[in-house]
Parts: sequence; structure tokens; C-alpha cells
Amino acid sequence: MTASSVTVQTVTETIVDAIENAVSRVPASRERAVQQPALAARKLAHKAARRAAAMSGALALPPGALGMLTVIPDLIAIWRIQAQMVADIAGLYGRDMQLTRTHMVYCLFRHAASQLARDVAVRTGERLVLRQLSGGAMRTVLTSAGLNITQRVAGTAASRWVPLVGAAAVAGYAYFDTMQVAKTAFSLLETPMLDAPA
Repeated sequence: MTASSVTVQTVTETIVDAIENAVSRVPASRERAVQQPALAARKLAHKAARRAAAMSGALALPPGALGMLTVIPDLIAIWRIQAQMVADIAGLYGRDMQLTRTHMVYCLFRHAASQLARDVAVRTGERLVLRQLSGGAMRTVLTSAGLNITQRVAGTAASRWVPLVGAAAVAGYAYFDTMQVAKTAFSLLETPMLDAPA
């Protein structure tokens, strides 16, 4: 095993552990069901995306090696913002009590890891059913997402060496990523689902 493959494996394991910690519990929703959940949810999503972008951009400001030390804390902070956003969106739809860890993982990482969608989601007609995963199966899915995220982190690492431009790029990506999570949550909550595991 080469030094670079050991480093990638170590980074991937760290990211998988961080993901597992971020989704170890579904946050309580701070929102109540409303008459027009789609409208309220979109406003909430834009607010969360702006918050994620501001945080991510600020953490990307330190230059060079110091900036690289902020990558994992940045990811964890964004996942926490996104997890709370998903729980709050579910609250607006009156479905927060039905959310599980599997639903949270699906919403947070579906757009980043297409294999995850195939491993977790089953569409039966109009219904979208998410399989409730055992601990081992959850770890496998998180490892798949972790590998994908590790590749993205490696691809954007150069931006940490160019502070202002890099921070703007990282903030823009955090905004985009958070809106993708919101889009998955909307799709999940606007279809007949969450009723029974496959």
C-alpha cells in the first residue's frame, strides 16, 4: 500500500466517522406544520443555504496548511446545518416524527453519491420507500458516500491555498450543496412515503 492510498483511506475513514456522527440522531424540528409547506420550506432552505455558505466561506479563509485543517470541521458544520434544515422542512410538512437516520442520510448524500440512492431507495408507483438499514448496511452506505466526498475534497483542496477566491468558491459550493439537500427533502416529503419500510 502506498503512502497516498493510506492517506486517502485515513481521510475517507475520518469523513465516514464524521458523517456517522452527524447523522447519529435526527434533530428535533423547530418548525410546525403549515398550510403551504412548500413555500415556507423554500424560504427556510435559502436561509440555511446562506448560513452554510457564510460558515463554509469563513472557514476557508485561512490560507495553506491551516486552511486544510478546517476541511473536516467545515463539512461537519455544513452537515449539521443541513440535517437541521431537513428536520425543519419535515416539520413544516407535519412529518418530522416519521424521519429516521436512513431518511436523513438519503437527503444529505443522495445528490453526492448516486450509488446511495440505488442502495437505499425503492420506487413503487407513486411511492418512494426507503429501506431501513442495519448498522452494517448503514456503514457500507456511509463509506460509499465518504469515498465520493473524499474525492471532492481532494478536488477542491487547491482552493484553500488561494484564500479569497477559494473562500468564495467554497461558499458557493456550500450554498449549492445545501439547496440540493433541500431539493431531495422536498421530493421525499411531497411523495407518499415514510409510511412503511421496504
